[in-house]
Amino acid sequence: MAPGRTTPIVLVPGFWLGAWAWDEVADALRADGHDVSALTLPGLESADADRSSITLSDHVDAICDAVSAAGPPVLLAVHSATGFSGYAASDRIPEQIAAMVYVDSAPGKGPLDPDFEGADFPMNWESIEKEENLDGLSDEQQETFRQRAVPVPGGVLRGVVELTNDARRDIPSTIICTGFPSEQVKAYAKEDNPSWLAGIAELRDITWIDLPTSHWPMWSKPQETAAILGDVARG
Repeated sequence: MAPGRTTPIVLVPGFWLGAWAWDEVADALRADGHDVSALTLPGLESADADRSSITLSDHVDAICDAVSAAGPPVLLAVHSATGFSGYAASDRIPEQIAAMVYVDSAPGKGPLDPDFEGADFPMNWESIEKEENLDGLSDEQQETFRQRAVPVPGGVLRGVVELTNDARRDIPSTIICTGFPSEQVKAYAKEDNPSWLAGIAELRDITWIDLPTSHWPMWSKPQETAAILGDVARG
């Protein structure tokens, strides 16, 4: 890396979202001198996109391609359920990733939902309201989410990617806990070890950060989220 150059940052949104979800965070990071790219995963381009044959491996491929294009080694930040594809990408190309940041996310080990049978998985707002933390999200932000949400390919929920590269375990990883406190997430991982937290026990270098806000901190606390990512990139 050239003197004075920070680590490039690649931002991957969670379910139902495109690169647009990171706009405020990306703008703040660029204003602070960072090289930033955000990714829309295959099948999430639009409601009309053909998702019928897209798999978890396709999402992993897309992330790896974005990392390579950004000029590695990079900081790879993944949100929510893309902890699965992001962790798999870190297994595939660990030498190209300087740091991982899981934004209200964690290193998941698939499948997320092996019994899911649908061609795609649309957002259900009633379920979101019941299950997720919406603290700090304005009515306008929630409406934008509802209007722009795109179904996730069903193959992504059913998918499994074999992890074979032990080097992924040594990538410095930061887990930003927003919807629930870190101590609660740690306890859940230890006691129940659901698939979305299954990689935590494998990692050798984890930093935990609490940022109490919604499950979508890129909207409810974009400046604070950008500041954390910027600090990791400089480190």
